[in-house]
Amino acid sequence: MTDISWMTKRPIAHRGYHDLNVSRWENTLSAFAAAIEKNFAIECDVHLSADGVPVVFHDDKLDRLAGADGFVWQRSAAEMAALSIGGTADHAPSLSEMLEFVGGRVPLVIELKGIPGHDEGLVARVAELLRGYSGHAAIMSFDHWLVRRFPAEASGIPCGLTACGTKTHELEAHFSMLGHGIDFVSYGVFDLPNPFVTFVKEKLSMPVITWTVRKPREVEDTFRHADQMTFEGFDPDA
Repeated sequence: MTDISWMTKRPIAHRGYHDLNVSRWENTLSAFAAAIEKNFAIECDVHLSADGVPVVFHDDKLDRLAGADGFVWQRSAAEMAALSIGGTADHAPSLSEMLEFVGGRVPLVIELKGIPGHDEGLVARVAELLRGYSGHAAIMSFDHWLVRRFPAEASGIPCGLTACGTKTHELEAHFSMLGHGIDFVSYGVFDLPNPFVTFVKEKLSMPVITWTVRKPREVEDTFRHADQMTFEGFDPDA
């Protein structure tokens, strides 16, 4: 198994160390700079643009973050970069721009956002960028069709499953992903404990991180049932 002990050493700032989108917005270079300053690892989200470029943006729609109509997959990377995030001076960076900005100063956990019919090449293109990156970085996804591509298209890069749920059919689906070479799991803190996470952590000795931790009780639940947290809205060091 790939050594990803670096993933659990420091708290992971959810979409960067933003201020809940008051003045420093999620998934922006400003939020990433703040995380670097505090030595937090960074979680971010990546979509594929209309011209096949991985861009850092959470939602599939543009309205909440950029006040624009339409979807990420309808815009080129240049058009995404021209959008103001939350009316600030920040824009939606390409993954390449973000990697250059971070420059290995803190670890990255990159969530790939699949959009059926509009994500062909996402895994391969992210993997290509990360193979040329000197810092610690991993990829993960909720989308099982993307996870299934990880062994062939992202070989050698730490890969994980993002998940939640406690119902039997949900857990069975998660167990099926263990056959696709994943190295870690990121699980919703609100659904801990559960048999899948317990098996992954105790039987497979696979790192488990949680999302998204906002309350003291969720910090406690993380370190009772997992290894590290993806947090937002507070300073874990305070």
